Amino acid sequence: MFRITVVTNIPAPYRVPVYNRLAKDPGLALHALYAARSEPDRSWDLPTFEHAHTFMEGRHIERAGRYIHHTPDVAVYLRALRPQAVITTGFNPTHLSAWWYAKRNRIPHIVMTDGTEDSEARLSLAHRAVRRVVFANSGAFIVASAGGERLLRRYGVAGDRIHRSPLCANTSVSWTASPAGGRDIDLLFSARLVPIKNAAFALRVAAGTAALLGRTLRMAIMGSGPEEGSLRRQAEALRGQVEVTFTGHVLQAEVPLWFLRSRIFLFPTTWDPWGVVANEACLAGLPVLVSPHAGVAGDLVRDGVNGRVLPLQEADWVRAAADLLSDAASLQRMSLAAIDAVAPYNFETAAQGMADAARQALAGQQAPQA
Repeated sequence: MFRITVVTNIPAPYRVPVYNRLAKDPGLALHALYAARSEPDRSWDLPTFEHAHTFMEGRHIERAGRYIHHTPDVAVYLRALRPQAVITTGFNPTHLSAWWYAKRNRIPHIVMTDGTEDSEARLSLAHRAVRRVVFANSGAFIVASAGGERLLRRYGVAGDRIHRSPLCANTSVSWTASPAGGRDIDLLFSARLVPIKNAAFALRVAAGTAALLGRTLRMAIMGSGPEEGSLRRQAEALRGQVEVTFTGHVLQAEVPLWFLRSRIFLFPTTWDPWGVVANEACLAGLPVLVSPHAGVAGDLVRDGVNGRVLPLQEADWVRAAADLLSDAASLQRMSLAAIDAVAPYNFETAAQGMADAARQALAGQQAPQA
């Protein structure tokens, strides 16, 4: 059995189940090294850990709303675990220290990234240079999307070394139970309430759609964050046009209820390597209106099939939302297409992609006797 160590930032509800499944692979012994238990702006409730794991005692700094982790003694943890392959999930100092440990000790290294051409379009020359060095000294690669595959190919990574491990929504809860009141919410927005997620844009789209349809719309905004106060004031000014419900933080078990009550999901992000909320919307049969700045755009969400991929022009979003809300047949067609589109995005497929990458990187090595 081969010993595999994943070095990552924090446990996430869409990755813990993948590691749990990978840990059950009879040929691999997985251990996850987490740089921290959580980050200040996260309020996730996590699934049960069914994989070996360690929380390291590192540090982090905040920069532009993102957290950069630094664990100076990651090598100490790795020496204790004696992995035969190391997977890193980013390019924080913690990840780079783990990559250097693997290179120095001639241990196969595997890159795992959610990045896409769009999400990494503004990287500095220094950041690009770091990636070139890491990529040139890695044995296999794991991506979450087609955009990730295109990104790696631009760096010269061969296609046969790239493996897909899709990001998935929580499927341990029911996405099919119909709420007693039916789909009584016209538009749903779900994300951290921070500028990059663009909730204010979604509210303006709701107001424009209400005006175009000539009726009051019901909208739910699911999530919490520093913009909540300003969004509540914006919603108050729209009273009579849009009736807005702010849900605050919602427990994982209750998330499907809000999606199943809704008719259309708005995802106007200005930057998102993927966007698991779109998986949740598709599981619940919601057409998704998404900006081209999310990794799901053109991948999980296909324009005209199970949603619309639209530039961040309010008029385009208003028209698209109004068309769907006034055309029951189109809404139903996209709803069914959404459920079909999300089917391959499951934890089993994600775990298999990681296992395939690990085995490719380990090819030629001999597993130790149990």
